[in-house]
Amino acid sequence: MRIPLIAGNWKMFKTKAEAVAFAEEFKSLYGGTDVQAAICAPYTNLEALVEIFRGTGIGVGAQNVHFEDEGAFTGEISVKMLEEIGVDFCIVGHSERRQYFAETDETVNLKIRKLLTGPIRPIMCVGESLEQRDSGVLFDFVKSQLEGGLSGIAPEDMKKIVVAYEPIWAIGTGRNASPEQAEEMCAFIRQTLIDMYDEETADEVIIQYGGSVKPANATEIMNQDEIDGALVGGASLKAPDFMQIIDF
Repeated sequence: MRIPLIAGNWKMFKTKAEAVAFAEEFKSLYGGTDVQAAICAPYTNLEALVEIFRGTGIGVGAQNVHFEDEGAFTGEISVKMLEEIGVDFCIVGHSERRQYFAETDETVNLKIRKLLTGPIRPIMCVGESLEQRDSGVLFDFVKSQLEGGLSGIAPEDMKKIVVAYEPIWAIGTGRNASPEQAEEMCAFIRQTLIDMYDEETADEVIIQYGGSVKPANATEIMNQDEIDGALVGGASLKAPDFMQIIDF
């Protein structure tokens, strides 16, 4: 049985002091739930969050990682560095990374492969632009992202990967996919994984929806059959709002 994962993606927000204040408040609100909860934060906040959340069941995730163990890659962070801190998750292939930092399906694949050498679970993002949706190529595009990003990944490793469907047109715009649109794509992702692997493997994969998720729409989104959680942006920056989403 899949346990829903609701993860906050802070993007480039919160200093260390702000992160600590959030963590203390959120920990006081969090009493344990039937879902997994995690915060994906900037690198500078990860160690403090791991320490504050220790023993609470609240996970901590990074927002990016490099696919090499070490080297002349100024500004990058390795999997070993994240493992040393005690990070649980790592976002890979977010549309903002693809758009602004030239992330490709090939680099997504390399990063996932590197993460799978250790305990950190990848959260692999896929999703179409408004132009791709309107032109009717949305399913072909998402399928190509899945096939490229998951190339060569074995079934037993696929079960460790979280897939986050984030339609680009609904990220940070205040506009979200309808529950029916989100369910349709998440069901398509599940079927694509069945085709790539098998039904047993696909049935264990957590598929999140992300894109302007907030307390007002979380219940309707989370009640869809094929949606196993959410990757939450702006609404994860305030502890009470994020807790409301977790308590959907």
